Amino acid sequence: MIANDNFIIDGKHEKPILIDITFDSEKSNLPIIIFCHGYKGFKDWGAWGLMANAFAEAGFCFIKFNFSHNGGTMEQPIDFPDLEAFGNNNYTIELDDLESVINWTNENETIKSIGRLNAINLIGHSRGGGIVAIKAEEDPRIKTVIGLAGVCDLGKRTATIGDLDDWKNTGVKYVLNGRTKQQMPHFYQFYEDFIKNEERLTIKRAVSNLKIPHLIIHGNNDTSVLIDEAEHLHKWNPKSELEIIKNANHVFNTKHPWESNVLPKELKNVVECAVSFIKNSI
Repeated sequence: MIANDNFIIDGKHEKPILIDITFDSEKSNLPIIIFCHGYKGFKDWGAWGLMANAFAEAGFCFIKFNFSHNGGTMEQPIDFPDLEAFGNNNYTIELDDLESVINWTNENETIKSIGRLNAINLIGHSRGGGIVAIKAEEDPRIKTVIGLAGVCDLGKRTATIGDLDDWKNTGVKYVLNGRTKQQMPHFYQFYEDFIKNEERLTIKRAVSNLKIPHLIIHGNNDTSVLIDEAEHLHKWNPKSELEIIKNANHVFNTKHPWESNVLPKELKNVVECAVSFIKNSI
């Protein structure tokens, strides 16, 4: 029987982190997957819940969470009621949030009773793919890492948010959320934090140094993160595996809200690839 449980933990940056876990309550010794959402995303976006169920049915304890500064709140975890928090987010906060979740995974009694703490795997979508690549390189507790439509370069995205002089002078730049029509703020601290931590935040450095199994999954119809980025990642880590999902867009042919009770075949293919890769790697 597939079970779900919800938790709130303290983050390192004065905002809590909302977590849920999905697992088969009749099984134990389950390998663990921690999933990181992407930019302008959240753990309950689209079909991520159905994806969690699919991984649970395949024999995993699936953990997903909202980054503490993703713009959601504990009361309204879907969409972006807290734009102030969104504007104060940055890559190092997200890395700290992921570390907090990994630490909590090793301490939570429910997970200790059902999960294999020596088999923690990371999956990240889009910007989250970059975050998990960096964390996997620096945290020896991680056994495998998978990027779904993952980015290969955080630097170019940081610098192209807007004119740097104008950004510095005004203190804020805005990006339109096409779905919610909100103007999403990025405070100048976002750029300052990147420059301060640029070496750590260079994905090329991280994937080139990976010593664990690394799977890159990308759709050939992705117009948000072009397939070239997957090819760069694969080149930088020749031991990685590259899986191209035919006819898949950036979100593997899902959307928000997702009103079907089944996964599209492209995201189902993603799950099947990931399940096989992890089980063959741990």
